[in-house]
Amino acid sequence: MTKKALFTTRIALIVALGGFLMGFDASVISGVNKFVQIDFNLTDLELGFSVSSLTIIAALAMMVSGPLSDKFGRRIILKVCALVFTVSAIGSALAPNFLLFLIFRMLGGIGVGASLILAPMYIAEISPPEQRGKLVSFNQLNIVLGITIAFFSNYFILSIGDSNANWVHSLGIQENNWRWMLGVEAFPAVLYFFGLYAVPRSPRWLIMKGMLDESLEVLKKFGSAEQAKKDLLAVKSSLERDKGKKRASLLELFKPAMRFVITIGLVVAILQQITGINSVFFYAPMIFEQSGIGTDASFIQAILVGVTNLVFTILAMVFIDRLGRKPLLAFGVAGIGLFMMLLAYGFHSATYSLSSENMDKIENVELREALSVLLGKSFENDVAYKNELKSLLGAEKAKKHESELITAAIKMNPSLILIGIIGFVACFAVSLGPVMWVLFSELFPLKIRGIAISFVGFVNSAVSAGVQFLFPWELSTIGSSWTFLIYGIFAFAGLVFIIRSIPETKGKSLEELETLLVK
Repeated sequence: MTKKALFTTRIALIVALGGFLMGFDASVISGVNKFVQIDFNLTDLELGFSVSSLTIIAALAMMVSGPLSDKFGRRIILKVCALVFTVSAIGSALAPNFLLFLIFRMLGGIGVGASLILAPMYIAEISPPEQRGKLVSFNQLNIVLGITIAFFSNYFILSIGDSNANWVHSLGIQENNWRWMLGVEAFPAVLYFFGLYAVPRSPRWLIMKGMLDESLEVLKKFGSAEQAKKDLLAVKSSLERDKGKKRASLLELFKPAMRFVITIGLVVAILQQITGINSVFFYAPMIFEQSGIGTDASFIQAILVGVTNLVFTILAMVFIDRLGRKPLLAFGVAGIGLFMMLLAYGFHSATYSLSSENMDKIENVELREALSVLLGKSFENDVAYKNELKSLLGAEKAKKHESELITAAIKMNPSLILIGIIGFVACFAVSLGPVMWVLFSELFPLKIRGIAISFVGFVNSAVSAGVQFLFPWELSTIGSSWTFLIYGIFAFAGLVFIIRSIPETKGKSLEELETLLVK
Protein backbone atom coordinates (compact mmCIF):
# COMPACT_ATOMS: atom_id res chain seq x y z
CA MET A 1 0.00 0.00 0.00
CA THR A 2 1.36 3.42 -0.98
CA LYS A 3 1.94 6.24 1.47
CA LYS A 4 -1.05 8.19 0.16
CA ALA A 5 -3.29 5.12 0.28
CA LEU A 6 -2.28 4.63 3.91
CA PHE A 7 -3.07 8.27 4.63
CA THR A 8 -6.49 7.92 3.01
CA THR A 9 -7.20 4.80 5.04
CA ARG A 10 -6.09 6.43 8.28
CA ILE A 11 -8.29 9.49 7.74
CA ALA A 12 -11.26 7.28 6.81
CA LEU A 13 -10.79 5.26 10.00
CA ILE A 14 -10.66 8.37 12.19
CA VAL A 15 -13.81 9.82 10.63
CA ALA A 16 -15.55 6.44 10.89
CA LEU A 17 -15.08 6.49 14.69
CA GLY A 18 -18.31 8.46 14.61
CA GLY A 19 -19.88 5.20 13.47
CA PHE A 20 -18.33 3.43 16.48
CA LEU A 21 -19.96 5.90 18.85
CA MET A 22 -23.24 5.60 16.98
CA GLY A 23 -23.17 1.79 17.24
CA PHE A 24 -22.19 1.84 20.91
CA ASP A 25 -24.73 4.51 21.84
CA ALA A 26 -27.53 2.74 20.00
CA SER A 27 -26.94 -0.84 21.19
CA VAL A 28 -25.79 -0.25 24.78
CA ILE A 29 -29.50 0.14 25.54
CA SER A 30 -29.96 -3.59 24.83
CA GLY A 31 -28.42 -4.37 28.22
CA VAL A 32 -29.98 -1.41 29.94
CA ASN A 33 -33.66 -1.64 29.02
CA LYS A 34 -34.60 -4.50 31.35
CA PHE A 35 -33.14 -2.72 34.40
CA VAL A 36 -34.52 0.68 33.40
CA GLN A 37 -38.00 -0.80 32.96
CA ILE A 38 -37.89 -2.21 36.49
CA ASP A 39 -36.22 0.82 38.15
CA PHE A 40 -38.55 3.37 36.54
CA ASN A 41 -41.60 1.01 36.48
CA LEU A 42 -42.20 1.43 32.74
CA THR A 43 -44.93 -0.09 30.57
CA ASP A 44 -43.98 -1.89 27.34
CA LEU A 45 -44.75 1.21 25.28
CA GLU A 46 -42.77 3.45 27.65
CA LEU A 47 -39.85 1.05 27.35
CA GLY A 48 -40.22 1.11 23.58
CA PHE A 49 -40.18 4.91 23.63
CA SER A 50 -37.10 5.02 25.87
CA VAL A 51 -35.29 2.87 23.29
CA SER A 52 -36.64 4.59 20.19
CA SER A 53 -36.35 8.16 21.51
CA LEU A 54 -32.70 8.33 20.47
CA THR A 55 -33.58 7.24 16.94
CA ILE A 56 -36.48 9.68 16.68
CA ILE A 57 -34.14 12.59 17.37
CA ALA A 58 -31.50 11.00 15.11
CA ALA A 59 -34.03 11.05 12.27
CA LEU A 60 -34.63 14.78 12.80
CA ALA A 61 -30.88 15.43 13.10
CA MET A 62 -30.33 13.75 9.73
CA MET A 63 -32.64 16.28 8.08
CA VAL A 64 -30.51 19.23 9.22
CA SER A 65 -27.01 17.72 9.43
CA GLY A 66 -26.54 17.52 5.65
CA PRO A 67 -27.44 21.17 4.99
CA LEU A 68 -25.46 22.29 8.05
CA SER A 69 -22.42 20.39 6.78
CA ASP A 70 -22.85 22.08 3.39
CA LYS A 71 -22.72 25.43 5.17
CA PHE A 72 -20.08 24.90 7.88
CA GLY A 73 -18.18 21.84 6.66
CA ARG A 74 -18.29 18.12 7.41
CA ARG A 75 -15.45 18.18 9.95
CA ILE A 76 -16.76 20.86 12.28
CA ILE A 77 -20.21 19.24 12.56
CA LEU A 78 -18.53 15.91 13.40
CA LYS A 79 -16.65 17.65 16.24
CA VAL A 80 -19.97 18.87 17.62
CA CYS A 81 -21.22 15.27 17.43
CA ALA A 82 -18.30 14.09 19.57
CA LEU A 83 -19.15 16.63 22.28
CA VAL A 84 -22.83 15.68 22.17
CA PHE A 85 -21.99 11.99 22.60
CA THR A 86 -19.93 12.83 25.69
CA VAL A 87 -22.65 14.88 27.39
CA SER A 88 -25.33 12.32 26.52
CA ALA A 89 -23.36 9.39 27.96
CA ILE A 90 -22.67 11.11 31.27
CA GLY A 91 -26.13 12.66 31.59
CA SER A 92 -28.11 9.48 30.88
CA ALA A 93 -25.91 7.52 33.29
CA LEU A 94 -26.57 9.97 36.12
CA ALA A 95 -30.28 10.60 35.35
CA PRO A 96 -32.32 10.39 38.60
CA ASN A 97 -35.67 9.92 36.84
CA PHE A 98 -37.22 8.73 33.59
CA LEU A 99 -37.76 12.23 32.17
CA LEU A 100 -34.09 13.24 32.45
CA PHE A 101 -33.05 9.82 31.18
CA LEU A 102 -35.15 10.43 28.06
CA ILE A 103 -33.78 13.95 27.56
CA PHE A 104 -30.13 12.83 27.62
CA ARG A 105 -30.87 9.80 25.41
CA MET A 106 -32.52 12.15 22.93
CA LEU A 107 -29.49 14.42 23.05
CA GLY A 108 -27.39 11.45 22.02
CA GLY A 109 -29.71 11.08 19.03
CA ILE A 110 -28.33 14.33 17.63
CA GLY A 111 -24.85 12.81 17.52
CA VAL A 112 -26.14 9.53 16.11
CA GLY A 113 -28.10 11.16 13.29
CA ALA A 114 -25.41 13.59 12.23
CA SER A 115 -22.48 11.16 12.36
CA LEU A 116 -24.47 8.49 10.53
CA ILE A 117 -24.94 10.88 7.60
CA LEU A 118 -21.69 12.85 7.60
CA ALA A 119 -19.06 10.16 8.18
CA PRO A 120 -19.86 8.15 5.00
CA MET A 121 -20.40 11.38 3.06
CA TYR A 122 -16.94 12.69 4.00
CA ILE A 123 -15.25 9.36 3.29
CA ALA A 124 -16.92 9.08 -0.15
CA GLU A 125 -15.66 12.58 -0.99
CA ILE A 126 -12.01 11.70 -0.33
CA SER A 127 -11.98 8.13 -1.73
CA PRO A 128 -10.70 6.94 -5.13
CA PRO A 129 -13.50 5.17 -7.08
CA GLU A 130 -11.81 1.76 -6.90
CA GLN A 131 -11.59 1.96 -3.09
CA ARG A 132 -14.73 3.90 -2.27
CA GLY A 133 -16.89 0.89 -1.39
CA LYS A 134 -14.32 -0.46 1.06
CA LEU A 135 -13.50 2.90 2.64
CA VAL A 136 -17.11 4.01 3.05
CA SER A 137 -17.76 0.60 4.61
CA PHE A 138 -15.32 1.56 7.39
CA ASN A 139 -18.20 3.54 8.84
CA GLN A 140 -20.43 0.46 8.93
CA LEU A 141 -17.50 -1.57 10.30
CA ASN A 142 -17.14 0.91 13.13
CA ILE A 143 -20.88 0.88 13.77
CA VAL A 144 -20.84 -2.89 14.21
CA LEU A 145 -17.62 -2.69 16.22
CA GLY A 146 -19.38 -0.24 18.53
CA ILE A 147 -22.36 -2.59 18.77
CA THR A 148 -20.05 -5.52 19.57
CA ILE A 149 -18.06 -3.62 22.19
CA ALA A 150 -21.32 -2.48 23.80
CA PHE A 151 -22.46 -6.12 24.13
CA PHE A 152 -19.10 -7.07 25.68
CA SER A 153 -19.14 -4.02 27.94
CA ASN A 154 -22.69 -4.75 29.14
CA TYR A 155 -21.85 -8.37 29.95
CA PHE A 156 -18.60 -7.41 31.68
CA ILE A 157 -20.37 -4.86 33.91
CA LEU A 158 -23.17 -7.35 34.65
CA SER A 159 -20.59 -10.00 35.58
CA ILE A 160 -18.38 -7.90 37.83
CA GLY A 161 -21.49 -6.65 39.61
CA ASP A 162 -21.72 -10.10 41.21
CA SER A 163 -18.15 -9.85 42.49
CA ASN A 164 -17.39 -9.40 46.19
CA ALA A 165 -14.41 -7.16 45.48
CA ASN A 166 -14.31 -3.99 47.57
CA TRP A 167 -13.78 -1.72 44.56
CA VAL A 168 -16.94 -3.10 42.93
CA HIS A 169 -19.00 -2.20 45.99
CA SER A 170 -17.34 1.19 46.43
CA LEU A 171 -18.17 2.13 42.83
CA GLY A 172 -21.74 0.87 43.21
CA ILE A 173 -21.52 -1.28 40.09
CA GLN A 174 -23.99 -3.93 41.22
CA GLU A 175 -26.83 -1.61 42.18
CA ASN A 176 -26.06 0.84 39.34
CA ASN A 177 -25.01 -1.59 36.62
CA TRP A 178 -27.10 0.02 33.88
CA ARG A 179 -25.69 3.46 34.73
CA TRP A 180 -22.14 2.18 34.25
CA MET A 181 -23.16 0.55 30.97
CA LEU A 182 -24.21 3.95 29.67
CA GLY A 183 -21.43 6.07 31.18
CA VAL A 184 -18.40 4.32 29.69
CA GLU A 185 -19.22 5.76 26.26
CA ALA A 186 -17.80 9.11 27.33
CA PHE A 187 -14.21 7.83 26.95
CA PRO A 188 -14.27 7.02 23.18
CA ALA A 189 -16.31 10.20 22.56
CA VAL A 190 -13.52 12.37 23.97
CA LEU A 191 -10.93 10.48 21.87
CA TYR A 192 -13.00 11.06 18.73
CA PHE A 193 -13.15 14.81 19.35
CA PHE A 194 -9.38 15.16 19.52
CA GLY A 195 -8.80 12.69 16.66
CA LEU A 196 -10.77 14.92 14.27
CA TYR A 197 -8.07 17.59 14.54
CA ALA A 198 -5.92 15.36 12.28
CA VAL A 199 -8.62 15.27 9.57
CA PRO A 200 -8.46 17.79 6.66
CA ARG A 201 -11.54 19.56 5.39
CA SER A 202 -13.46 17.77 2.61
CA PRO A 203 -11.91 18.67 -0.78
CA ARG A 204 -15.28 18.60 -2.56
CA TRP A 205 -16.80 20.87 0.11
CA LEU A 206 -13.86 23.26 -0.33
CA ILE A 207 -14.54 23.38 -4.09
CA MET A 208 -18.22 24.12 -3.40
CA LYS A 209 -17.05 27.09 -1.31
CA GLY A 210 -14.63 28.31 -3.99
CA MET A 211 -11.47 27.44 -2.02
CA LEU A 212 -9.78 25.79 -5.00
CA ASP A 213 -6.15 26.11 -3.89
CA GLU A 214 -6.78 24.50 -0.51
CA SER A 215 -8.91 21.83 -2.15
CA LEU A 216 -6.12 20.96 -4.60
CA GLU A 217 -3.62 20.63 -1.74
CA VAL A 218 -6.00 18.33 0.15
CA LEU A 219 -6.64 16.22 -2.97
CA LYS A 220 -2.88 15.79 -3.42
CA LYS A 221 -2.73 14.19 0.04
CA PHE A 222 -5.07 11.44 -1.15
CA GLY A 223 -3.71 10.85 -4.68
CA SER A 224 -1.25 11.94 -7.33
CA ALA A 225 -0.96 15.56 -8.44
CA GLU A 226 -2.32 14.63 -11.87
CA GLN A 227 -5.33 12.82 -10.41
CA ALA A 228 -5.93 15.71 -8.01
CA LYS A 229 -6.19 18.14 -10.92
CA LYS A 230 -8.56 15.79 -12.79
CA ASP A 231 -10.79 15.43 -9.71
CA LEU A 232 -10.80 19.19 -9.20
CA LEU A 233 -11.88 19.79 -12.80
CA ALA A 234 -14.53 17.07 -12.66
CA VAL A 235 -16.11 18.51 -9.51
CA LYS A 236 -15.93 22.06 -10.93
CA SER A 237 -17.59 20.85 -14.11
CA SER A 238 -20.35 19.17 -12.13
CA LEU A 239 -20.96 22.34 -10.11
CA GLU A 240 -20.88 24.57 -13.20
CA ARG A 241 -23.63 22.47 -14.81
CA ASP A 242 -25.78 23.45 -11.86
CA LYS A 243 -24.70 27.09 -11.89
CA GLY A 244 -27.55 29.52 -12.05
CA LYS A 245 -29.99 26.94 -10.76
CA LYS A 246 -31.85 27.52 -7.53
CA ARG A 247 -30.31 26.32 -4.30
CA ALA A 248 -31.03 22.67 -3.66
CA SER A 249 -34.26 22.09 -1.79
CA LEU A 250 -36.20 19.05 -0.65
CA LEU A 251 -38.60 19.49 -3.56
CA GLU A 252 -35.80 18.82 -6.04
CA LEU A 253 -35.63 15.23 -4.85
CA PHE A 254 -39.08 14.61 -6.32
CA LYS A 255 -38.48 16.05 -9.77
CA PRO A 256 -38.75 13.57 -12.67
CA ALA A 257 -34.97 13.51 -13.20
CA MET A 258 -34.46 12.31 -9.63
CA ARG A 259 -37.32 9.81 -9.52
CA PHE A 260 -35.19 6.74 -10.17
CA VAL A 261 -32.46 7.41 -7.59
CA ILE A 262 -34.81 8.67 -4.88
CA THR A 263 -37.00 5.58 -5.29
CA ILE A 264 -33.99 3.32 -4.81
CA GLY A 265 -32.84 5.36 -1.83
CA LEU A 266 -36.23 5.26 -0.11
CA VAL A 267 -36.89 1.56 -0.69
CA VAL A 268 -33.45 0.51 0.56
CA ALA A 269 -33.72 2.89 3.54
CA ILE A 270 -37.06 1.40 4.58
CA LEU A 271 -36.06 -2.20 3.84
CA GLN A 272 -32.95 -1.98 6.01
CA GLN A 273 -35.03 -1.29 9.10
CA ILE A 274 -38.40 -2.92 8.42
CA THR A 275 -36.76 -6.36 8.37
CA GLY A 276 -36.10 -5.95 12.12
CA ILE A 277 -32.37 -5.40 12.55
CA ASN A 278 -32.70 -2.92 15.39
CA SER A 279 -35.20 -5.12 17.16
CA VAL A 280 -32.34 -7.61 17.39
CA PHE A 281 -29.56 -5.15 18.23
CA PHE A 282 -31.57 -3.14 20.76
CA TYR A 283 -33.39 -6.05 22.39
CA ALA A 284 -31.03 -9.03 21.88
CA PRO A 285 -30.95 -10.18 25.54
CA MET A 286 -34.74 -9.83 25.73
CA ILE A 287 -35.22 -11.98 22.60
CA PHE A 288 -32.90 -14.69 23.91
CA GLU A 289 -34.70 -14.62 27.27
CA GLN A 290 -37.91 -15.43 25.39
CA SER A 291 -36.33 -18.78 24.41
CA GLY A 292 -35.95 -19.68 28.10
CA ILE A 293 -32.17 -19.55 28.56
CA GLY A 294 -32.10 -17.01 31.42
CA THR A 295 -30.58 -13.54 31.86
CA ASP A 296 -26.85 -14.33 32.07
CA ALA A 297 -26.93 -16.70 29.08
CA SER A 298 -28.93 -14.15 27.08
CA PHE A 299 -26.16 -11.55 27.58
CA ILE A 300 -23.56 -14.10 26.44
CA GLN A 301 -25.54 -14.90 23.30
CA ALA A 302 -25.91 -11.18 22.64
CA ILE A 303 -22.11 -11.06 22.43
CA LEU A 304 -22.28 -13.74 19.70
CA VAL A 305 -24.63 -11.45 17.80
CA GLY A 306 -22.10 -8.63 17.98
CA VAL A 307 -19.16 -10.81 16.93
CA THR A 308 -21.13 -12.25 14.00
CA ASN A 309 -22.08 -8.76 12.89
CA LEU A 310 -18.43 -7.69 13.01
CA VAL A 311 -17.05 -10.71 11.11
CA PHE A 312 -19.59 -10.52 8.28
CA THR A 313 -19.25 -6.76 7.95
CA ILE A 314 -15.53 -7.31 7.34
CA LEU A 315 -16.41 -9.91 4.70
CA ALA A 316 -18.72 -7.38 3.06
CA MET A 317 -15.87 -4.88 2.93
CA VAL A 318 -13.67 -7.47 1.23
CA PHE A 319 -16.24 -8.31 -1.45
CA ILE A 320 -18.18 -5.08 -2.01
CA ASP A 321 -15.73 -3.74 -4.63
CA ARG A 322 -15.15 -7.21 -6.12
CA LEU A 323 -18.63 -8.68 -6.42
CA GLY A 324 -20.50 -5.39 -6.46
CA ARG A 325 -23.35 -3.92 -4.48
CA LYS A 326 -26.30 -5.71 -6.10
CA PRO A 327 -25.14 -9.35 -5.63
CA LEU A 328 -24.44 -8.73 -1.94
CA LEU A 329 -27.86 -7.14 -1.48
CA ALA A 330 -29.70 -9.97 -3.24
CA PHE A 331 -27.87 -12.74 -1.37
CA GLY A 332 -28.16 -11.05 2.02
CA VAL A 333 -31.84 -10.10 1.81
CA ALA A 334 -32.79 -13.62 0.65
CA GLY A 335 -30.98 -14.98 3.72
CA ILE A 336 -32.71 -12.47 5.99
CA GLY A 337 -36.09 -13.71 4.80
CA LEU A 338 -35.18 -17.37 5.34
CA PHE A 339 -33.76 -16.91 8.84
CA MET A 340 -36.73 -14.79 9.92
CA MET A 341 -38.99 -17.66 8.85
CA LEU A 342 -36.84 -20.01 10.95
CA LEU A 343 -37.29 -17.74 13.98
CA ALA A 344 -41.05 -17.62 13.39
CA TYR A 345 -41.16 -21.42 13.23
CA GLY A 346 -39.00 -21.81 16.35
CA PHE A 347 -41.25 -19.65 18.51
CA HIS A 348 -44.42 -21.07 16.94
CA SER A 349 -43.37 -24.58 18.03
CA ALA A 350 -42.90 -23.53 21.69
CA THR A 351 -45.32 -24.58 24.44
CA TYR A 352 -45.49 -23.37 28.05
CA SER A 353 -46.42 -25.43 31.11
CA LEU A 354 -45.32 -25.48 34.76
CA SER A 355 -44.63 -28.96 36.12
CA SER A 356 -44.05 -29.74 39.81
CA GLU A 357 -40.35 -30.28 39.09
CA ASN A 358 -39.96 -26.91 37.35
CA MET A 359 -42.05 -25.16 39.97
CA ASP A 360 -39.57 -26.26 42.64
CA LYS A 361 -36.79 -24.42 40.76
CA ILE A 362 -38.51 -21.08 41.38
CA GLU A 363 -36.73 -19.74 44.47
CA ASN A 364 -39.33 -17.17 45.50
CA VAL A 365 -41.88 -18.91 47.77
CA GLU A 366 -44.52 -16.23 47.21
CA LEU A 367 -44.23 -16.75 43.45
CA ARG A 368 -44.57 -20.51 43.75
CA GLU A 369 -47.73 -20.16 45.80
CA ALA A 370 -49.29 -17.64 43.40
CA LEU A 371 -48.51 -19.83 40.39
CA SER A 372 -49.60 -23.13 41.90
CA VAL A 373 -52.94 -22.84 40.07
CA LEU A 374 -51.03 -23.24 36.77
CA LEU A 375 -49.74 -26.73 37.59
CA GLY A 376 -50.56 -29.07 34.70
CA LYS A 377 -51.98 -26.25 32.59
CA SER A 378 -50.47 -25.83 29.11
CA PHE A 379 -50.27 -22.72 26.89
CA GLU A 380 -49.76 -22.89 23.12
CA ASN A 381 -48.04 -19.52 22.74
CA ASP A 382 -46.07 -16.93 24.67
CA VAL A 383 -48.82 -14.30 24.63
CA ALA A 384 -51.34 -16.50 26.42
CA TYR A 385 -48.76 -17.54 29.04
CA LYS A 386 -47.63 -13.96 29.73
CA ASN A 387 -51.21 -12.71 30.02
CA GLU A 388 -51.93 -15.42 32.58
CA LEU A 389 -48.83 -14.39 34.56
CA LYS A 390 -49.99 -10.76 34.55
CA SER A 391 -53.45 -11.70 35.78
CA LEU A 392 -51.99 -13.74 38.66
CA LEU A 393 -49.03 -11.56 39.67
CA GLY A 394 -49.79 -8.09 38.35
CA ALA A 395 -47.97 -6.46 35.45
CA GLU A 396 -45.00 -5.14 37.46
CA LYS A 397 -44.14 -8.38 39.23
CA ALA A 398 -44.75 -10.47 36.09
CA LYS A 399 -42.27 -8.31 34.14
CA LYS A 400 -39.69 -8.42 36.93
CA HIS A 401 -39.70 -12.23 37.02
CA GLU A 402 -40.52 -12.84 33.34
CA SER A 403 -37.18 -14.36 32.38
CA GLU A 404 -37.22 -16.82 35.29
CA LEU A 405 -40.83 -17.84 34.68
CA ILE A 406 -40.37 -18.36 30.94
CA THR A 407 -37.30 -20.49 31.64
CA ALA A 408 -39.34 -22.62 34.07
CA ALA A 409 -42.23 -23.22 31.68
CA ILE A 410 -41.02 -23.18 28.08
CA LYS A 411 -40.55 -26.29 25.95
CA MET A 412 -38.74 -25.56 22.68
CA ASN A 413 -35.38 -25.89 20.95
CA PRO A 414 -33.47 -22.69 21.87
CA SER A 415 -30.79 -23.59 19.32
CA LEU A 416 -33.25 -22.69 16.55
CA ILE A 417 -33.52 -19.18 17.96
CA LEU A 418 -29.76 -18.79 18.25
CA ILE A 419 -29.21 -20.08 14.69
CA GLY A 420 -32.00 -17.84 13.37
CA ILE A 421 -30.67 -14.69 15.04
CA ILE A 422 -27.03 -15.36 14.14
CA GLY A 423 -27.96 -16.22 10.52
CA PHE A 424 -30.12 -13.13 10.21
CA VAL A 425 -27.38 -10.84 11.56
CA ALA A 426 -24.77 -12.44 9.26
CA CYS A 427 -26.95 -11.88 6.20
CA PHE A 428 -27.72 -8.30 7.22
CA ALA A 429 -24.07 -7.50 7.92
CA VAL A 430 -22.95 -8.69 4.49
CA SER A 431 -25.68 -6.78 2.65
CA LEU A 432 -28.11 -4.12 3.87
CA GLY A 433 -25.81 -2.96 6.68
CA PRO A 434 -22.84 -1.62 4.70
CA VAL A 435 -24.26 -1.58 1.16
CA MET A 436 -27.06 0.87 1.96
CA TRP A 437 -24.66 3.61 3.05
CA VAL A 438 -22.36 2.98 0.09
CA LEU A 439 -25.34 3.35 -2.25
CA PHE A 440 -26.43 6.54 -0.49
CA SER A 441 -22.98 8.05 -1.00
CA GLU A 442 -23.06 7.12 -4.71
CA LEU A 443 -26.63 7.66 -5.96
CA PHE A 444 -27.14 11.39 -5.58
CA PRO A 445 -25.49 14.25 -7.51
CA LEU A 446 -23.14 16.55 -5.60
CA LYS A 447 -25.41 19.60 -5.62
CA ILE A 448 -28.14 17.84 -3.64
CA ARG A 449 -26.10 15.08 -1.99
CA GLY A 450 -26.28 16.61 1.47
CA ILE A 451 -30.06 17.12 1.51
CA ALA A 452 -30.75 13.84 -0.34
CA ILE A 453 -28.76 11.70 2.08
CA SER A 454 -30.32 13.60 4.97
CA PHE A 455 -33.80 12.86 3.63
CA VAL A 456 -33.36 9.12 3.01
CA GLY A 457 -31.45 8.87 6.28
CA PHE A 458 -34.40 10.54 8.02
CA VAL A 459 -36.79 7.98 6.53
CA ASN A 460 -34.43 5.16 7.57
CA SER A 461 -34.30 6.43 11.15
CA ALA A 462 -38.03 7.11 11.32
CA VAL A 463 -38.78 3.52 10.32
CA SER A 464 -36.13 2.30 12.77
CA ALA A 465 -37.73 4.30 15.58
CA GLY A 466 -41.11 2.78 14.79
CA VAL A 467 -39.69 -0.75 14.81
CA GLN A 468 -37.92 -0.17 18.14
CA PHE A 469 -40.95 1.50 19.72
CA LEU A 470 -43.36 -1.28 18.79
CA PHE A 471 -41.14 -4.30 19.44
CA PRO A 472 -41.82 -4.79 23.21
CA TRP A 473 -45.53 -4.22 22.56
CA GLU A 474 -45.48 -6.72 19.67
CA LEU A 475 -43.88 -9.40 21.85
CA SER A 476 -46.61 -8.90 24.45
CA THR A 477 -49.53 -8.53 22.03
CA ILE A 478 -49.00 -10.66 18.91
CA GLY A 479 -46.09 -12.78 20.16
CA SER A 480 -42.60 -13.60 18.96
CA SER A 481 -43.63 -15.90 16.11
CA TRP A 482 -45.87 -13.42 14.31
CA THR A 483 -43.39 -10.57 14.85
CA PHE A 484 -40.56 -12.40 13.08
CA LEU A 485 -42.88 -13.75 10.37
CA ILE A 486 -43.82 -10.17 9.43
CA TYR A 487 -40.14 -9.21 9.19
CA GLY A 488 -39.52 -12.16 6.88
CA ILE A 489 -42.38 -11.21 4.54
CA PHE A 490 -40.96 -7.69 4.22
CA ALA A 491 -37.55 -9.15 3.34
CA PHE A 492 -38.90 -11.26 0.47
CA ALA A 493 -40.83 -8.26 -0.90
CA GLY A 494 -37.60 -6.22 -0.82
CA LEU A 495 -35.71 -8.99 -2.61
CA VAL A 496 -38.04 -8.66 -5.60
CA PHE A 497 -37.31 -4.92 -5.82
CA ILE A 498 -33.54 -5.45 -5.56
CA ILE A 499 -33.48 -7.96 -8.40
CA ARG A 500 -35.71 -5.88 -10.67
CA SER A 501 -34.64 -2.29 -10.03
CA ILE A 502 -31.26 -1.66 -8.39
CA PRO A 503 -28.32 -0.95 -10.77
CA GLU A 504 -24.68 -1.84 -10.15
CA THR A 505 -22.52 1.16 -9.13
CA LYS A 506 -19.09 -0.35 -8.43
CA GLY A 507 -16.00 1.03 -10.12
CA LYS A 508 -17.57 4.28 -11.36
CA SER A 509 -16.69 7.80 -10.23
CA LEU A 510 -19.37 9.87 -8.50
CA GLU A 511 -19.51 12.14 -11.54
CA GLU A 512 -19.97 9.18 -13.93
CA LEU A 513 -22.81 7.83 -11.79
CA GLU A 514 -24.51 11.21 -11.83
CA THR A 515 -24.47 11.18 -15.64
CA LEU A 516 -25.81 7.62 -15.79
CA LEU A 517 -28.51 7.72 -13.10
CA VAL A 518 -29.89 11.27 -13.18
CA LYS A 519 -31.71 11.86 -16.46
